[in-house]
Amino acid sequence: MLNRTEAIVVGAGVAGAMTALELRKRGASVTLIDRWEPGHWRAASTDYNRIIRAISGRDEFYTRWVRDARERWIELQAETGQKLYYENGALILATEGHCDWEDATQDTFQKVGVPYQRFKAEDVPLHFPQFKTDDIAYALYEPEAGMVMAQRGVQAAVGLFERLGGKVARGRVTTDRSETLHLDGKKLEADLIVVATGGWMKEMFPKTISPILGLVGMSVLYTSPPDGDDSFDQSHMPCWIDHGQGSFGLSSVEGSGVKAAVVIPDEIDLTNDERLIKRSTLSRTQSYLRTRLPGLVGQRVVDSKFNGISITPDTHFIVDWHPEHENVLFAGGCSGHLYKHGPTFGDFVAGVGLREYGTADRFKIAGRRKLSPKESPSGR
Repeated sequence: MLNRTEAIVVGAGVAGAMTALELRKRGASVTLIDRWEPGHWRAASTDYNRIIRAISGRDEFYTRWVRDARERWIELQAETGQKLYYENGALILATEGHCDWEDATQDTFQKVGVPYQRFKAEDVPLHFPQFKTDDIAYALYEPEAGMVMAQRGVQAAVGLFERLGGKVARGRVTTDRSETLHLDGKKLEADLIVVATGGWMKEMFPKTISPILGLVGMSVLYTSPPDGDDSFDQSHMPCWIDHGQGSFGLSSVEGSGVKAAVVIPDEIDLTNDERLIKRSTLSRTQSYLRTRLPGLVGQRVVDSKFNGISITPDTHFIVDWHPEHENVLFAGGCSGHLYKHGPTFGDFVAGVGLREYGTADRFKIAGRRKLSPKESPSGR
């Protein structure tokens, strides 16, 4: 049946791009608007790559969503003919005395049916000799995990959206005191307006969204593998999560270098286009690498990124209607783990936007509270 909905999606990051694509697949007439080009480096969706893994503690909802999203990323890869997904697995390192989240992940994997292996600490180097694991209790390995090429994934979705008849426009969308949306000074009008502007959602909606959305910056470092050594490439090394050290990382892919971060949230100013990593963060990340990946000692830093992350109190996403503008739907609140869910998230938002079903309780604006590390899907 022909869908006659006129829709506008504001924001062409992974949330907006995937939502626009899914709305168009449902037959809606869709315009995707952003201040900059799709995949621009200011967005939280930018960077070379992102981990995709079902590891989510006791949260079965996100575990199932990731399993669905993995299949959708593979489908998008086939539809677009672009290399988007590398399945090199994910390793979660459980620190002695602080294994609640990892224990919960194992229980959830068993309930949901996620393939995994459990390694003793001394056995990890037998499988993955890149890692020094003297300080861990055990490790979980998820073989059907990996990485998505982040900027390319957004651009591939936008490209397919355009080929299906969607429109992409450049412009700055703002709000007035009543939080009514305007494009270049003119009121924005459509049957459905999806706001997927990431961190900019906070300043655009000071009454509705700002109270439940924080904004931080996080630095990641890319380190060159040793000359002639392919053991740090994605074909030989998994992505990893290291909660005991507050760190995570991805193996080198397409010449990127090994990506690593020590999670030190910093202040970020979205009006300042200079995104420079702090020297203190650089030093701490290099210190971590010396401990966990000694084979990278002395290797050159080849790149760094300072990414903006919008965070809700409970680290759940936002998919909910504006309380005063019935055609405005919010889609965001990435909380550091939305990208991997991208295609599934976009499909869900499109269904809510077209009134096929209501949103999930966890995604509503009201009733937010801070979760304990045991409850949180991120373990933090």
